[in-house]
Amino acid sequence: MRKIGIVGSGPTGIYTIAALIAKAAPIEITLFEQGDRAGVGMPYDDDSNTRLMLANIASIEIPPIGQTYLEWLRSQSADWLRRYGVDKDTLHDRQFLPRLLLGQYFRDQLLWLVEQGQAHGIAINIRENCRVSDLEARADGVALWTDADEVPVIFDWVAIATGHVWPDADEATRAYFPSPWSGLVDAPIPPSRIGIMGTSLSAIDAAMAVVSQHGSFVENDAETVTFACDKASAGLSITLMSRTGILPEADFYCPIPYEPLAHATADAIAAEIDAGSDGLLGRCFALFVQEIMLADPWWAARISLNERTADDFADAYFADRIAHDPFRWAQFNLSEVEHNKRNRITVAWRYAILRMHEVFQDIVPALDEEDRDRFDSGLSRVFMDNYAAIPSQSIRRMLALHRAGILTLLELGSDYDKNITDSGTTISVGETEHQFDIFIDARGQKPLETKDLPFPRLRDQLLAAGLDIPSVCEDYSLYAPANARGRIALGALPYLLHDQPFVQGITAGAEIGTRMADMTSTSPSRRRRMLAPVF
Repeated sequence: MRKIGIVGSGPTGIYTIAALIAKAAPIEITLFEQGDRAGVGMPYDDDSNTRLMLANIASIEIPPIGQTYLEWLRSQSADWLRRYGVDKDTLHDRQFLPRLLLGQYFRDQLLWLVEQGQAHGIAINIRENCRVSDLEARADGVALWTDADEVPVIFDWVAIATGHVWPDADEATRAYFPSPWSGLVDAPIPPSRIGIMGTSLSAIDAAMAVVSQHGSFVENDAETVTFACDKASAGLSITLMSRTGILPEADFYCPIPYEPLAHATADAIAAEIDAGSDGLLGRCFALFVQEIMLADPWWAARISLNERTADDFADAYFADRIAHDPFRWAQFNLSEVEHNKRNRITVAWRYAILRMHEVFQDIVPALDEEDRDRFDSGLSRVFMDNYAAIPSQSIRRMLALHRAGILTLLELGSDYDKNITDSGTTISVGETEHQFDIFIDARGQKPLETKDLPFPRLRDQLLAAGLDIPSVCEDYSLYAPANARGRIALGALPYLLHDQPFVQGITAGAEIGTRMADMTSTSPSRRRRMLAPVF
């Protein structure tokens, strides 16, 4: 029986197993998890989350495995769900719930897959507390080393599904956390001046991790949230900061599955890519304009869309938020979104942008250097802001902290300085200095390169092949070295961000996992478009 090793047991690894079982081919699967609970995944485990941290994906969007997320939730006891602040009687498929629950769901689905595999003659071995320390592509297979084995284990295939990569907790100090997932949840945070770099859901989650030590939210109903601060924590202040000084908007109602596009279709974008890189961004932006004008001609006229370019569309998109107080705009946007959800109203231009972000991602590797810079500073920001809209309850809690006098927002602009010391951090904006006793960098996952791979032998093989950034085939197997092609698949998101800047979340993990499983039943597929390193 041929063997595949899967490194990482989060959602991407689990969807890989599901796809392998669906193929019903005899195979032995070994799943490696360096933690003590396979299937949970770092974004959803107890070590990295509190019950206040919400997943920004709902059951309706999650590709089901054994059962849908909603079906699994409804199979749990009301008392158990209540521990997470969830009312069983009000569950629905568009609800945003604590990340910790999602981790439990995926672990249960993994255990169910083990049973299904056994029923189909597929052996699935789960090795917990087992860190994979190295990989090497060989002519006769893939050698895999672990901390627990004296000699390497040989597999026919290996799928790398290690997920996000954050700085280790030992890189944090009492005054500085390089990410919200670098020991923040377990660290005692005194009621002091807290600075958080970023304004996305990750930054808001960092704020939740802090305030959970200093009080509690009172959520009397779905619309009213207040924060009761402990008397001993009166000195607590939290400042979110970003270059623009704007806040994310609330997740909006729209039809799911997505309705088809009319102009900026996958075929139309592919045709523009095939026509060459010269002027590619402009040609694709013309399709973008046509799509929005068809979907929402009133909004298109309001922002003079027919006069916009790929360079200044972002200015029109963000104009309302920039022109208003950020917290007042957040309250206005929240009210609008909740009204639309109750009445199932879709804001057509928002929905059009949401549906276009995936097809526009395909042009990124084909853009020349100038157009890539234009895309990153313009349309890319629009797409990311649009699809990264956050749960309404996160907005309510953020507003409650602001009303309590705890949370403020700082606009950094394009020119600021940051000085980190053992005793605190100073942010200088112009002539003004802002002092923070504790600073948290919550700007999210950064793209990683070959030099960052935690597998020394494989890293050396890729560098010897001249690949500073890993290049993958359609099945996500490494294009080089030759021994890795069709044998080692790289589905770890940080290494894919260079040419897939919007790849993120569970739905991407499901697609990648399915493609990595194809590696076991097909010859090496054609190479994905390769992106040169960006410096």
